[in-house]
This record gives sequence, C-alpha cells and structure tokens, in this order.
Amino acid sequence: MNKILPLFAIFISTLSFSQIVDCNDLFISEYVEGWSNNKALEIYNPTTEAIDLSEYMIIRYSNGSTSVTSTSAVQLTGSVAAGDVHVGVLEKLDENGEGQEAPVWDSLQAKADAFYCPEYAVSKAWYFNGNDAIVLAKGSINDINNSMLVDVFGKIGEDPGVAWTSDFPYTGAGEEITKDHSMIRKPSVLRGEINPTISFFDPLLEYDSIPAVIERLDENGDPVLGTTGNPILDGNWASLGSHECECNVGAVENFNPSKINVYPNPSKGTFYLGNISSVTQIELSNILGKIISKRSNSLSNTSITVSEGVGVYYLKLYLKNGQSMIRKVVVK
Repeated sequence: MNKILPLFAIFISTLSFSQIVDCNDLFISEYVEGWSNNKALEIYNPTTEAIDLSEYMIIRYSNGSTSVTSTSAVQLTGSVAAGDVHVGVLEKLDENGEGQEAPVWDSLQAKADAFYCPEYAVSKAWYFNGNDAIVLAKGSINDINNSMLVDVFGKIGEDPGVAWTSDFPYTGAGEEITKDHSMIRKPSVLRGEINPTISFFDPLLEYDSIPAVIERLDENGDPVLGTTGNPILDGNWASLGSHECECNVGAVENFNPSKINVYPNPSKGTFYLGNISSVTQIELSNILGKIISKRSNSLSNTSITVSEGVGVYYLKLYLKNGQSMIRKVVVK
C-alpha cells in the first residue's frame, strides 16, 4: 500500500509489496452521486475474513486539492463480513430539511448500513460531487499523513470542473460520467487503485456508469405513474447492498469466467458477448428479477439487445458443467 502525505508527497510504505495482491483488502464497489444530498458509497470486502471498519476512513480531496485535514475525512464504523458490502449514506434525515439540509430519499436511506457526516463543518467527507477524488484509507483521521492508501476514486490533484467525462486523458469534451450518476465497479476488478499519481482517470475503465435517477418500476418492471400520469422518478441505487466480483466466483473446472467478454458496458441497449463457447443458455432479467428473455447459445460470440430502457440488468449465463454465472449490464 501507499502512504498518503500532504502536498502529494507520496512514498511506498515499509509493508512488503507482496501484500498488495488481488482480493486482499477492501475497495469501493459503488459510488452514488445523486441529485441533492443523495450520496452513498458501497465498500466491498473481497477477503475470506470479516474486517473491522473502524480501522478505515474515507477522505475527500475536493476540487483538485492535494492536501487535506481531519475535517475532510471520516472514520468508518462497524464491520463487514467476508464477501459482503458496507453501504454508507450521507446523514441528512430530517424530512423537513431544505436546500443543503434536504433529506436523503427514503429508498436510499433504506439501503444504509451506516450514516455519516451529518454536519458539514465537522466532516466534509460525504459531501462529494462529481469532481472530487474519494480515497479509502486505512488509519485514523487524527493521523492522516501516515494512513495507508487502499483505493482511490477519481484523480487526486485534478479538478475536472463539473465532472470527469468519457474522454481521456481528461479534456472536458466528453459526456459527464461522474456527476448525477451511480458508478458500479466492474466484476473483473479485484482490488483498489493504489497509485495516487495516475496520469489520468478513465471513469469507464473500472466502473459502469448509470444516471442516478430513473423511472420507478413496479413488480412487473413497468413504470409507476404519478397523479399527473407521468412516470415517478426514483434513484438508481437498487444495486446497493451486494456486489458481483470475480474474487468470489465459484471454481469452474477448466474454465476461467474472466475470459467472458460483455461489451460495451454501459451501452445504449446492445451488448456483445465474446468467448462464450462454454455457455449453453443466456437469460436476461431486470433488477427486480423479472426474466425478460431466455435463449440457448449456439455461438462462440453473440449479442443481446435490451429494449426495456435505461437501468441495470442481469445476464445469467448457464455453463456446460451445470454451473452458472451472472454479469451485470447497464443501459444508459
């Protein structure tokens, strides 16, 4: 791991480099930067043991800053079981709150394992926008200089303006990716980003990005209409609370699930599947579990189109050896 020092003075710690291995420490598995105060982070434990979260903290590097104080950080609380996640949500719960004190939506509150940073003056860590770098570190907020870097979202020291975009290296000319979006870590990511001096941050390299507000769906996957006859909008954080990661994929004899390609992801609705000669059947379902389509696979490469609209969907791939695996796909 790396130590975090002020003014970007970074050096490798005395810990053995061999300790920096896949599936060996916590990392950020989902980032929710929603409208108003709807802010959440999901922290995933890819290891085989429970982890005490009080040994970790979240640090916010705001608007391109390269140094922080304890007011930019917050200590995590509780513990997270092996293969499980911890969902932290901004603590704005007063239903009568307005403006900067507006409450987090009920559907996001229901996802929380813990709430953080109720007072901005005490800790600014959970008030991130689409242009702030977020660090998961091991250590104490009272000794940030000697904390151990575990994961970074964004690029420390770079202010992208409103948000990081789909062009990289960043120029600001692409589509906004990190503002008013939920970012879901790809299943193939097995550890956090521990290089704080990366040359550029490509938000779509390790994350799938979806708008933070979508149409609310009923149990059949159809839009729920309000009194005006228009669809009711809801937050796109239904996937918070669990994370698909190849650290925990069951062993499949003579088969490496990471070889299966699903691309582009996110897409406008059409996904291509490669290296699926070991797949016998492909099943598509929405985030509520409703099966949309199911068909046999007879090709080594194929495609599937989702016509149900923007949102998160799941591809369940049935393998020749009787096992199955799931890939999360995102339609923008």
